[in-house]
Amino acid sequence: MRRTIFNEDHEAFRETVRAFIEAEVVPVYDEWFAAGQAPRDFYYKLGELGIFGISVPEEFGGAGMDTHKFEAVLYEETARAGVQFGGSGVHVLLALPYIKMLATDEQKKRYLPKFVTGEEMWAIAMTEPGTGSDLAGMKTTAKLSEDGTHYVLNGAKTFITGGVHADKVIVCARTAAPTAEDRRHGISLFAVDTKSEGYSVGRKLDKLGLRTSDTAELAFVDVKVPVEDLLGEENKGFYYLGHNLASERWGIAFGAYAQAKAAVRFAKQYVQERTVFGKPVAHFQNTKFELAACQAEVDAAEAVADRATEALDAGELTPAEAASAKLFCTEVAHRVIDRCLQLHGGYGYMNEYPIARLYADNRVNRIYGGTSEIMKTIIAKDMGL
Repeated sequence: MRRTIFNEDHEAFRETVRAFIEAEVVPVYDEWFAAGQAPRDFYYKLGELGIFGISVPEEFGGAGMDTHKFEAVLYEETARAGVQFGGSGVHVLLALPYIKMLATDEQKKRYLPKFVTGEEMWAIAMTEPGTGSDLAGMKTTAKLSEDGTHYVLNGAKTFITGGVHADKVIVCARTAAPTAEDRRHGISLFAVDTKSEGYSVGRKLDKLGLRTSDTAELAFVDVKVPVEDLLGEENKGFYYLGHNLASERWGIAFGAYAQAKAAVRFAKQYVQERTVFGKPVAHFQNTKFELAACQAEVDAAEAVADRATEALDAGELTPAEAASAKLFCTEVAHRVIDRCLQLHGGYGYMNEYPIARLYADNRVNRIYGGTSEIMKTIIAKDMGL
C-alpha cells in the first residue's frame, strides 16, 4: 500500500536525519545507554540540525512549518536505528505547544530563540508522587507574593522526562483551591528557570526502558517565579493541559507504530542470518507465519497513525480519536515487539540486540500520556456509554 502523507521535503529530511543518526548517534549510543542519558552537548547538535525549530515561527529563528509530519519522520528514523534522542522529544512535542499557544509576544521573544538552538532545553512537570492520571489531585502550590511581583512555588514532581538537563520547566501548580463543583479549578502553568534558588533536581530515576532519556524527581522550596513567567491565565491550567493532550497522544501512537515497524525489520534480518538445525530460522513455516501476522498488524497501525497525523495537522484530531489511535497503536506495538523478540530466542533478551531495548522502551507507551484504561474510558464516553 502506497503511503501519501509524506512529500519530497519530508523524504529529503529523512535522508538527512538517517545520515545524522549513523554519524552522530549509533557510534556512541552504547555509552549513552550505560550512562542513562544523552550528553548535554548533543542537544546543541540537534539545534544546529534544525530539529527544534521546524514548527517555531520564522521571526524567532525557526522554519515556521505548521505540521507534525517531520516529527513523524523522526519517530520512524530513530526507531529504525534502534536509538533515542535522549529527552529531547519532550522539548518539542510537549513543551513547545504550550509556548506557542500561551506565551505572549514578549515571552516568545525571550523563550523561543534559545529553544531553537538548544541553548535552553525545556521539560514539563505535571506528575507528582501521589498523583498520576488524576492531575486534579496535584498538591504543588504557587502563591502570589504580597507585592504582586512573583509567585512562591512549593512542592514536588516525579517522572519528569528531560528533568536532569532542563534549563526551563513548565510547572503545573495550584494557584487556587479546587471548588466543590470542579476539582480541576485553580491550576496554573509557569515557565520556571531551573537555576532559581530553591529549585532542585532529585534522583535521576532508574527506568526499565528509554534508558538514554534523563528522567528525574524535582523539588521546589520557596522558588520565586516572576509574574512575567506565568503561561496563559491563572487557574486555567487544566484546560490548557487538556487542549494539548491530543498532540501528545498522537506522538505516543505514532512512536509506537514506528517501534512495531522497526521490530519487524530487526526480526526479519535476524531470522535470515540465524541458523538452527542447519537452516536459517526464516526457512521455518512458523517464522514466516509469525512475521506475516506482525506485518499485517503493522500495516493496520500505520494506517491509523497516518490518519491521525493528517487529522492533527488539519486541527481536527478529537480527544477520542487521539485516545483511539494511542490505544490501538500501543497495543499493536506490544504484541508485535513481543513476538519479534520471541523469534530472536535467547539473544532477544540481551541488551546488545536492539529488539531487547525496544521491548523495554515500548512498555511505557501504554502508561504515560494516559494509561490504556484511561483511553478506553475516553473512547467509551465518546460512544455515549
